[in-house]
Amino acid sequence: MSIQIWAGQTAIVTGGASGLGAATATALAKQGLKVALFDLNEEKGTAHATTLGGIFCKVDVSAPGSVKAGMDRVVAKLGAPRVMVNCAGIGLAGKTVSRGQAHEFDLFDKTIRINLIGSFNCASQAAALMVAQDPLAPDGARGIIINTASVAAYDGQIGQVAYSASKGGIVGMTLPMARDLADKGIRVCSIAPGLFLTPLLESLPEDVQHSLGAQVPFPSRLGVPPEFANLVCHIVDNPMLNGEVIRLDGAIRMAPR
Repeated sequence: MSIQIWAGQTAIVTGGASGLGAATATALAKQGLKVALFDLNEEKGTAHATTLGGIFCKVDVSAPGSVKAGMDRVVAKLGAPRVMVNCAGIGLAGKTVSRGQAHEFDLFDKTIRINLIGSFNCASQAAALMVAQDPLAPDGARGIIINTASVAAYDGQIGQVAYSASKGGIVGMTLPMARDLADKGIRVCSIAPGLFLTPLLESLPEDVQHSLGAQVPFPSRLGVPPEFANLVCHIVDNPMLNGEVIRLDGAIRMAPR
């Protein structure tokens, strides 16, 4: 099987206006897929979608109704999705207790809703559309779902309790979701990136970026979004990748600090 069987099919990428999502959308479009970007940044999302010949949908992934409206627009404009890549996420920081105060509930709740529940909302609704489609290959393949976890799911740092919990949830739902959808011809994988040059890290001073990159054993630098996108394309291409969480991190293991 080749990624070419997916050429001409529809892919949805959440967080597609920037960072890992934007690079993923670009890579999938280059492989011949029709791309739809889900994001809240309408200006950047529309501009990027236009360059790719795709569409932009302003979607709040944490709101089921907003996701449903986005899905409906995708089906009407491009056809039912066959590839769903969840890159939308936030990385708010906060300790369990800080200066005698409990962790802000709204911050924890927002992180879980966007990173974990948002990924589930999009995956579940996309899968419902995929199962209604005819298989694209003799093995019964109907679609692929790829979620974004993080090395923080395993090596969470001080102040990452909400973020790590949300990404740990992504790791935890990967295998059962793959098993849920196996008889329907839908594969599910997750990618756990390490330190990548996303908009958050790009905002840091250059010396800080170099310091962070130096923590990576090899290559000793920050990852770049096209490397994440390359792995997305390989997962789409390789039919035996299913139910797996793949660390993409240059062998980094984050020590407590």
